[in-house]
Amino acid sequence: MKNVMTAVAAIMMTFMISGCSTMHMGWTAVTQQYKLDDKAMDAYDNMFTKVTEYGDPARAMMQEWLVKDDIANDDVAETIKSLAEEYNMRVTGDIKMYTKDDAAPTEVKHARIFSLCSLPIAKVFLNYSRYYGGFMPCRIMLVEYGNGERWLVSMDMTLAIHGGYELPADMLKMALSVKKAMDEIPARAAIGDF
Repeated sequence: MKNVMTAVAAIMMTFMISGCSTMHMGWTAVTQQYKLDDKAMDAYDNMFTKVTEYGDPARAMMQEWLVKDDIANDDVAETIKSLAEEYNMRVTGDIKMYTKDDAAPTEVKHARIFSLCSLPIAKVFLNYSRYYGGFMPCRIMLVEYGNGERWLVSMDMTLAIHGGYELPADMLKMALSVKKAMDEIPARAAIGDF
């Protein structure tokens, strides 16, 4: 019986590997046929993997950083504002959405949104496609729960950059500079690094 189960497992693994390889080859052909960015497949695969893991498409399009316990919310805000300048971004908004002092441990107690933008880059992308306007301005949300746990949440820009046709080289450089800012500003603010 043990040998039979081992054989069945080996056959299943062979089909799974060949199936994944076939899917990969198929997707590669699609990206080439439609002239999609070389990183499109990895970007969609990563998002789909997260959707299947969590069942939450919003979570699959975001990234998050746990804020250290010893950093006050106002210090997080000041760090974000300070770092924005370092990354050539402008803070275009700081909105305290709400505070609920009696929040349950798993309920949101405090929510605050910071909006950041590079206006020269925004103009280029809006002229390229007005639909990039839906991503503007870039946002970082501070979410605090009733149990005191706090997170910074921001969009993973990978799909916006690599999910379609390859961007012109100058635009790709600009997009990657914004992505770097939106990856590093919350990561640094979460640990008080400014």
